[in-house]
Amino acid sequence: MTLIRNATVMTCDPQLPSLGLLERAAIRTEGPVITWIGKDLELPPELATGATIDAGGRLVTPGLVDCHTHAIFAGDRADEFAMRAAGATYLEIAAAGGGIRASTGPTRVASDEQLIALLHERLDTTRAAGTTSIEVKTGYDLTVAGELRLLRCIAAAAATSRSRVVPTLLAHLIPAERAADRDAYVRSLCTELIPEAGRARLATSVDVYCDEGAYTLAETRAILEAARAAGLAVRAHVGQFADLGGAELLAEFGGLSADHLEQVSATGITALAAAGVVAVMLPGACVQLRLPVPPVAALRAAGVRLAIGSDLNPGSSYCESLAVPMWLATTHFAMTVEEAWLGVTRHAAAALAIDAGTLTVGGPADLVLWRCTNPADVPYRYGSDLVDQVFSSRG
Repeated sequence: MTLIRNATVMTCDPQLPSLGLLERAAIRTEGPVITWIGKDLELPPELATGATIDAGGRLVTPGLVDCHTHAIFAGDRADEFAMRAAGATYLEIAAAGGGIRASTGPTRVASDEQLIALLHERLDTTRAAGTTSIEVKTGYDLTVAGELRLLRCIAAAAATSRSRVVPTLLAHLIPAERAADRDAYVRSLCTELIPEAGRARLATSVDVYCDEGAYTLAETRAILEAARAAGLAVRAHVGQFADLGGAELLAEFGGLSADHLEQVSATGITALAAAGVVAVMLPGACVQLRLPVPPVAALRAAGVRLAIGSDLNPGSSYCESLAVPMWLATTHFAMTVEEAWLGVTRHAAAALAIDAGTLTVGGPADLVLWRCTNPADVPYRYGSDLVDQVFSSRG
């Protein structure tokens, strides 16, 4: 049992206005669920028992939800960071043998034990920064057997982690050794990899990188169709470098999220809004790659829900704290503090189709006690460790 009193509780409850802030409030949990939330003075006497934390007015929020990461990989690409700082572009680095393919070699030769240990370390680091639910994509092996191995390693790490892990199978790139038989490779994804991931319940969704230098629109359609046939939800990397029409296609399939969106048309935005697809902003990669900012104002005006992810990956956004993309979202992307908080809580949970990101009676006991009182402090003081305690339904 946990009882926190005298707190500023941010519920993110859609039934309450704005962020659902409750001043001078209390929250009680028992086991994995929340059993009471409300004004401190209204707490029933019979519930005011056991060990109690006096928050002293400090902020309590839902555990953060990171809805876009590539957190299972081996190796390091700090050299590419230096090349980029010297002016090389993402596509230039990839053409020189860097980029995603530079992570496949170390990941392929790493043992299961090494990959699980590396993922565990990252899960612990992100949890210490307030993240209690996190999506983890495959995509750094690019073979059928290897991608299934990565999913099994994710499952092994998830089984003993205090964080909730949401596994995603990512169709990342055509591997260089399969470029000559591209069609056959895509068929292997659709007829072998995706069906097995669905049959074995190793993933909850399939993500496709639909962009220049990755999968074409036709290939993306085939992969999304295979995912649906396997009973898996769908999402996509859309328009990071070029708008291929991926937003409209994803809306057609009722996708959970469209991620990146630096390049998206007005028609694509309208389609996303109509289909209820969550737009996932990834400002860490956007800023590091010096890309144009996504059309946040147009997405907002269309009523598209905005989530924010770390895009934790070894190449373009080695970020393990959501405070940093929250800061970039509220400065570089001109999102409001309220939008940033919903982006890492309720809207991020919607992008993963999980019960998380809100504090409600009967909901999961995933919450963070911060060393601050104002919600704006977290993105404002993005370089400070403001996390006091993290509580989660997984212990």
